[in-house]
Amino acid sequence: MSSSTRGRSKSKRKGGHPAGKRGAVAPATFRDWVGGARLRTLPLAIAPVLVGTGAAVDVSDPGVFHWVRALLCLAVALCLQIGVNYANDYSDGIRGTDAHRVGPSRLTGSGRARPRAVLSVALVFFGLAAIAGVLLVIASQQWWLLLVGAAAIAAAWFYTGGRHPYGYYGLGEVFVFVFFGLVATAGTAFVQVSSVSQVAWLGAVAVGLFACAVLMVNNLRDIDADRQAGKRTLAVLIGPAWSRALYTVFVLVPYGILALISVLYTLGWLGLFTLIAALPAVVITIWSRTPRELVTALQLTSISALGYAAFLGAALAWSPL
Repeated sequence: MSSSTRGRSKSKRKGGHPAGKRGAVAPATFRDWVGGARLRTLPLAIAPVLVGTGAAVDVSDPGVFHWVRALLCLAVALCLQIGVNYANDYSDGIRGTDAHRVGPSRLTGSGRARPRAVLSVALVFFGLAAIAGVLLVIASQQWWLLLVGAAAIAAAWFYTGGRHPYGYYGLGEVFVFVFFGLVATAGTAFVQVSSVSQVAWLGAVAVGLFACAVLMVNNLRDIDADRQAGKRTLAVLIGPAWSRALYTVFVLVPYGILALISVLYTLGWLGLFTLIAALPAVVITIWSRTPRELVTALQLTSISALGYAAFLGAALAWSPL
């Protein structure tokens, strides 16, 4: 967004600069736009596709692999994740929620991009997700999945968008668990083999808990700014101590699920190697004193989620029973 008297004088109006920032603001660069996609969150989109595809291969006939459908599932997940990231940037920015954030600056909240431009990019990615989803429906002939796709896009938008965004009422973790865990994982398996095995559901729960962990540590980092802005995330509602405890549960329970699955799928035990990243993330989160430490914990949690899903997906696809 170009600098102007109107932009400098009103800190919380749509497209205005955050409170406390004065002077000209340089327009967003290509690197800023890439940063707006929040690439560190993309493992959360890839993880359910890996687990769901592994579960599908597990129950399919030998030599049968619907790689095109798997790639379309990945496209849906990635585009939805990027779309929701830009949508959050837009919605939080025009509300002034990002005016006091302590993490990386956002396109809208910093005044470096026009709100309408950020919204347009979000809608483009939602549109790409919808196109990939329609192709999946055509390929699988499961027309009722159109309703699931529409619900997923609506959930992505209303997380911080609309008049009453559910992310402002402590429900973010619930919807993340459902859509980035259960729906994404089970949906990936279903469009490939028209069924969802019990082990796929267990994997979906594990992936969903990791997604909740990433959201929780992110909101714990922003807890003071969100409280000041009136954004009542779950972290704000339950406080820092309980947020740290709940984050620990979100991270460690998936490893209990992995141990249960690995009794039959022996390669699953290799997933325990991801504790090399997960345990330091828990320690950092519990004892953190600065937002920067929580950024490190968020990164480690995302890495753990992706590695966990890769090992589990491979175990489901290739472990002898």
